[in-house]
Amino acid sequence: MAATETAESDPVTDDELYRLRHSLAHVLAMAVLELRPQTKLGFGPPIDDGFYYDFVLSEPLSEKDFPDLERAMKRILKRNVGFEREDLPVAEALERLDAMGEPYKREYAEELVAAQDLDSLSFYRSGNFVDLCRGPHVERAKDIPRDAFKLRSVAGAYWRGDEKNIQMTRVYAWAYPSKEELDAHVEAYRLALEHDHKKLGRELDLFVIDDVVGPGLPLWLPKGTVIRDELEKLAKELEFKAGFQRVSTPNIAKTDLYYMSGHLPYYAEGMYPFMELEGGEEGAKDEYALRPMNCPHHHRVYAARPRSYRDLPLRLAEYGTVYRYEDHGALSGLLRVRGMTMNDAHIYCTEEQITEEFVAVIRMHQQVYDILGLDQFYMRFSTWDPTSEKGKAKYVDDPEAWEKTQALVRTAMDETGVPYVEGKGEAAFYGPKIDVQFRTVTGREETASTNQLDFAQPARMGLTYTGADNAEHRPYVIHRAPLGTHERFVAFLIEHYGGAFPTWLAPVQVRILTVSERLEDYARSVEQRLRDDGVRVERDPGDETLGKAIRNAAAQKIPNVLVVGDKEAEAGTVTLRRHGVREQETLAVDAFRARLADAIARRSPALD
Repeated sequence: MAATETAESDPVTDDELYRLRHSLAHVLAMAVLELRPQTKLGFGPPIDDGFYYDFVLSEPLSEKDFPDLERAMKRILKRNVGFEREDLPVAEALERLDAMGEPYKREYAEELVAAQDLDSLSFYRSGNFVDLCRGPHVERAKDIPRDAFKLRSVAGAYWRGDEKNIQMTRVYAWAYPSKEELDAHVEAYRLALEHDHKKLGRELDLFVIDDVVGPGLPLWLPKGTVIRDELEKLAKELEFKAGFQRVSTPNIAKTDLYYMSGHLPYYAEGMYPFMELEGGEEGAKDEYALRPMNCPHHHRVYAARPRSYRDLPLRLAEYGTVYRYEDHGALSGLLRVRGMTMNDAHIYCTEEQITEEFVAVIRMHQQVYDILGLDQFYMRFSTWDPTSEKGKAKYVDDPEAWEKTQALVRTAMDETGVPYVEGKGEAAFYGPKIDVQFRTVTGREETASTNQLDFAQPARMGLTYTGADNAEHRPYVIHRAPLGTHERFVAFLIEHYGGAFPTWLAPVQVRILTVSERLEDYARSVEQRLRDDGVRVERDPGDETLGKAIRNAAAQKIPNVLVVGDKEAEAGTVTLRRHGVREQETLAVDAFRARLADAIARRSPALD
């Protein structure tokens, strides 16, 4: 049996594009060794849009070196090197790796042999270059277009993905079958980066990650807080109409609560360290934790008094802040954080109420996405997997309950008519769920929202209600969060809108510009009338020329810019310039106020 190049790489395929990308990864390694001869090799697999290779470099490498690297790669392709496979018995293969001076390849080879009981390992040779690799590759370099690849970026990557190991230098590259396809992808990527939420977050003063505060703990600046507040306002309105009641619970609790819910000890690695505090009985210490989820707190709200079937469904909602100790390497802007505020709610209901409640939750998701103009998503039905060893340890052991609740979720989803795919083995430990999957601007898929049907925690938490038969029964719980966490959802919205938010959601809804200082009084009066309407309006300080002020407003993506000149002041009008709209119009101040108020009230993407 031959060696696998990397445990994380794609499965072997005969796909021509896979072969092309895999072969180019070797060509990159050859080029790096030409320019940095003492370099040690890591892995070099194909990926969705190209390939990468990890190196321990003898000298630093940066994107400034890319032209030299690409020229070296093209020289190698011009030599028409071959990609010849060699299979060696394990002992000879390990001797070869020692002779090559490749300690990381050797370490991996030893683990692979032990794990899979291999009797041989495979190498690929291209001239003087030899690499431990399972393939496949093209036959010769002539099969690779010389103008259909491009080096993309340099990043750090821990060997084998473990931050305890040495950090290597990872070089990413794009590769496609033709120059036209490459150019199209590079252009799409360039445009996507213009929408990157980390970049726009800095430029538009929305949020900041401060090292003194701590990684993964975003500080929301005033403009970013506006977006959070508007989303919370939207959620509260929809939830009020749907019969939800709001609660407020603490960010900290005794660890007893999480043992009772079943989250501990399994969730301990994802939590901040526990705190031991004086205050227990007879001088004992109590152990507290920052909460990683809201549901146990809501369960205690439910348990605060006896419940009857007449109380159900009971819908409890909260914007609750939770803390999860994500690996440092996984943190990414607002997409992966350690402190997050969730649009959380829990519906306590009878079995007979599940379908109706679950359908209503999905409808609320659709309503939210329609308002926000989001359509690049799909729903995934995540089920349990009783066949895997991991599954047996991960899930509550109640096959009958699993089958029943999964059937109920299927029935609800079929009733909504919303398409979905199934993801076996991706359920929550206490029940099946529907995840809403979005693709980020750079192509990465993330879960934005979730709905979970929980049959296990009510029993663990001792939750009951008195039925019409005067007997005690267990409720079911639907966990739902249409807006997910503020952090991740705002990241999606920043990228979706490219920072150009619709008026109702924009941090600054109107900016007023004047053509001269003598018009400041009129501009101030317009500002005050809009502010009285509750509009987020600001006046330009007038330090720049009108043209520069208009460009600044465009750069800040202000949705409505009002220009005030002598004619406007005399007529009681304003000239409206809308972001991204070439035409401008002059209208009475009150007419603009009415249109603006209507658009904000309807949460319209336009002022029409």
